[in-house]
Amino acid sequence: MFLKIVVPVLLVALLTGSLAAQDSVGVPELMAAEKLFDLQFTPVKRDSILSGLVDHLHFYQYLHAHDLYNAIPLSLSFDPLLPGTSYDRRQDPLHWAIPGEVALPANRNDLAYYSIPELASLLRRRKISSVELTQFFIARLRKYGPVLHCVIELTEDSALAQARWADALFAKGIVHSPLQGIPYGIKDLFAVKGTHTTWGTPPYKDQVIAENCYVAERLADAGAVLVAKLSLGELAMDDVWFGGLTRNPWNLAVGSGGSSAGSASATAAGLVPFAIGTETYGSVVDPSMRCGATGLRPTFGSIARTGCMALCWSSDKVGPICRSAEDAAIVFAYVHGGDSIDVSSRFVPFNYTGKVDLARMKVAYTRNYIDSLPEGSPEKQTLMILRKLGVKLIPVDFPDDLRGNDILSLIIGVESAAAFDKLTRTNQDDEMVQQNKDRWPNTFRTARFVPAVEYVNACRMRTSIMQKVDPFIAKYDIIIAPPETGDQLAITNLTGHPSVTLPVGYRPDGTPGSISFIGQLYGEARLLAFAKAFQDATPYNKQHPKGFE
Repeated sequence: MFLKIVVPVLLVALLTGSLAAQDSVGVPELMAAEKLFDLQFTPVKRDSILSGLVDHLHFYQYLHAHDLYNAIPLSLSFDPLLPGTSYDRRQDPLHWAIPGEVALPANRNDLAYYSIPELASLLRRRKISSVELTQFFIARLRKYGPVLHCVIELTEDSALAQARWADALFAKGIVHSPLQGIPYGIKDLFAVKGTHTTWGTPPYKDQVIAENCYVAERLADAGAVLVAKLSLGELAMDDVWFGGLTRNPWNLAVGSGGSSAGSASATAAGLVPFAIGTETYGSVVDPSMRCGATGLRPTFGSIARTGCMALCWSSDKVGPICRSAEDAAIVFAYVHGGDSIDVSSRFVPFNYTGKVDLARMKVAYTRNYIDSLPEGSPEKQTLMILRKLGVKLIPVDFPDDLRGNDILSLIIGVESAAAFDKLTRTNQDDEMVQQNKDRWPNTFRTARFVPAVEYVNACRMRTSIMQKVDPFIAKYDIIIAPPETGDQLAITNLTGHPSVTLPVGYRPDGTPGSISFIGQLYGEARLLAFAKAFQDATPYNKQHPKGFE
């Protein structure tokens, strides 16, 4: 869920284990802490503080004696809507354009890149069974999963059972959704009964969670077939897990990006028709950008995270990674919504039609990111194409002086350290693959020295950013930005705004170039329809990496 944290490494020896055992804190330790926390007290004030610090230390020991498992949430919740903001509450019927006649390909491997509507047409007309389709994708996962290092566990037995059930419904003329009978993969930080849920790291490699996450339940209700648990960077950072580096299908010498590494890699290579990923700070955007997939990062809270590993309660989001905006719209339609367990989640209608009047839309592009790019770059090509399609582009400067990266990094650091408190205190973090200073083990340790007051004030600064940024974004239907340029990725994760990242051309080395379209809060229907219009007029999302035929 998290791409990168930039937190200073503080070299300090404070409140050591032996000191805690003595239940004593002295003036030298307090004075060292003052330097660490940008404070300065008088000797009289220090004398008054010391007894309270000992009391705090006793309470910390009490907390440490209680194992707060990752699934226990915060008592606080983040809401992307500022007070007084209204939103649509009526869900209209959705109508999907399932083509009437779709032929099976002469080369069966071409089936790997059929869209969800095309696969739905084949299944409904009994040109292929769900069992056959499931076996086809499992065979691809077996063949190419080891090449890409993108598969943690196949779910063949349960997948075939789901496929047989879908076929039985088709035989009776019962169709629950366009996803019925279609295989998919899920990032292995989601709990699914009968599988391991490894979170991508050795300390949890053998973990089994006997529950189904909200997303898997919703997809099962829609009739989709889960075929694989897909790789993630360990504990949702980057693309390295205990099985190695997840590879980019466009260039096997490099990683796929993270942390929804396997979800993007497998989808782009045609190992699954779609996959489910998560984002805290770039983990849908980054691998979608690198692998040329179409990744939807929805509005914060629009999909319940129940049964999903918690990294940062106030920023974790669930999103589909697909090969087109229309496929993403279909998947989102069947997984969006809230439940009573994830208190940050809510149901907001998704009234998607797939149609927009491009000439009437207010579309802005971030000139402070794009104008300085070389002519012919994928980003500038995107603007040229949109102008030809009748879009009137408005140049804007994205607010980029708000220290978004620093604020989000501090918030994620503190919340993730709390989510994995026991991992740090028991030294199980030594078992993790990634041990660099900017990886999780050291980030968790560093975050222990963030004062609660500074964390709270960082959250208040987040509100201040929302008050500035939401009115800016609300003026436009779409804002166009390079996925990871400047501070917009951090800022829009702080504010909870949705974005869709999609391929818009190819670079000289053959790897995809991508763009992000940013939408209004809960504006996924318009956002995805705009992306669909772009993809209908361009070939980029229909091109595929070589070597996976």
